Amino acid sequence: QVQLVESGGGLVQAGGSLRLSCAASGRTFSRYTMGWFRQAPGKEREFVATVGTFGKTNYADSVQGRFTISRDNAKSTVYLQMISLKPEDTAVYYCAATLSKPYGSSRSTDYDSWGQGTQVAVSS
Repeated sequence: QVQLVESGGGLVQAGGSLRLSCAASGRTFSRYTMGWFRQAPGKEREFVATVGTFGKTNYADSVQGRFTISRDNAKSTVYLQMISLKPEDTAVYYCAATLSKPYGSSRSTDYDSWGQGTQVAVSS
């Protein structure tokens, strides 16, 4: 497994932007498919975005066109750029990693390493 540490969360007004980062330990980061998930109070964890080992990306419909996932293998870091934020984006955001599914995955059960989460709050 890989150790993951998220950062970049905070409080922002609706329409604002944030960039989340997830730093991974180890020297094999490029072999991992990475994903971002989120969990709002009282709701189940849901898929946000994924980037595979070949750079293929996929997004939840709710964030398509507003969020961008990217990876920097040299820095062992995955990013989630979020723009046009809405109050319904308020949640704890988690990054996750897996050595399987090289083209990405939207299923939380495919991931075996998780970060501790970072809080994003969007005020109206």
